[in-house]
Amino acid sequence: MAFIWLAVFLVPVSGLLPPDHDPYPIDISDPDPPIKNLRMEPERKRLTWDLHGNVSEIMCFINSKAFTKAQKRTYCSIPDLSCQATNYSIKVTKGQPFCTWIQYPSQEGNPRAAAENLTCWVHDVDFLTCSWAVGREAPRDVQYSLYLENLDSYEKWPCSQYRADEQGTNVQCRFHNISVLSKDQTRFLVNGTSSVSKIPCSETSDRLDKIEVLDAPNITSKWCNQSYSFMRWQVRSHLNDDFKYELQIQKGTELPYKEEIYKAFLEMNNPGTYTVQVRARDATFSHYKPWGPWSVPQHFVCEEGARLPVWLTSLLIALGTLLAVGLVLRFCRFSVMQKLFPPIPHMKDHINGKLQNGRTMTWDPDQDSQEECPVSEVQVLGET
Repeated sequence: MAFIWLAVFLVPVSGLLPPDHDPYPIDISDPDPPIKNLRMEPERKRLTWDLHGNVSEIMCFINSKAFTKAQKRTYCSIPDLSCQATNYSIKVTKGQPFCTWIQYPSQEGNPRAAAENLTCWVHDVDFLTCSWAVGREAPRDVQYSLYLENLDSYEKWPCSQYRADEQGTNVQCRFHNISVLSKDQTRFLVNGTSSVSKIPCSETSDRLDKIEVLDAPNITSKWCNQSYSFMRWQVRSHLNDDFKYELQIQKGTELPYKEEIYKAFLEMNNPGTYTVQVRARDATFSHYKPWGPWSVPQHFVCEEGARLPVWLTSLLIALGTLLAVGLVLRFCRFSVMQKLFPPIPHMKDHINGKLQNGRTMTWDPDQDSQEECPVSEVQVLGET
């Protein structure tokens, strides 16, 4: 038994793995390991180390899950550093067997004092809301604050409006204008403070367009007659522009049926009487995002002599008015032109008693002509 305890104390620190790690092969007899000084460089977002042995390939792990191969055998890039204590390890996959690990950042405070059940969603077109619960073992004076971080540009936005519970502890945050935010991968981070102890952070990350809850479509126009019906709608979003729609249609007393389309309008021939609703969801992430709420039911009674919609009637009246005004102006212009430029009187043809038209011309016998037309006989009809 004494020998076993002595062996345990002689194992190098680099060979002691956290409980959630798999047992990697380790050469504990080597007094000069191939990798030393494993550390995190948060400013450069790198897990780096000093290489001393003949190693050709190294793999990096995060919480025992393979993440990426080392670059230049000396570091791994960690683009998304968590605020929570995380185990980072490296393992030699080609060369002298070896592995080691660190925890970053170091665990401070009671994890059960951190905010719990952090959830964020985009709603009502312009708003982003995040909510959380007070940690089960948080001190009575705990206070939480939230901010967003763009994981591409690392730009940060603090919460603009909090909602507190009965004890005055912040449990919800709302951003009022998401149009200024990016829809790229975003981190939602909740920090805690207390005069009693340190409070660990809580975080989650996602794309804003993936967590958007779409509003019900807004019906913008509709009309019908006995042979044709038409309805158009609109879905507003700052983050998405590719939508999929589901229609629920009930004709008369028949059972309702559903239909999925990608266009933002509905056309029906010989529609009769029917009721229709429409709802939408993001077509890009439609495999896991739920449908939004249904629109207000629209009832159509498409019978013979059904009235045209007000907007179409107004348009036809406006076009008819413009046409009438155009005809009046054209007539007035013709009358004014007649008065300003009266027609020139035509000369009377004394031979046949008719007015000369524009094709009549005077013959001048003294004028040279390129064509010689011989005259065989000239008959004098009379003198005036």
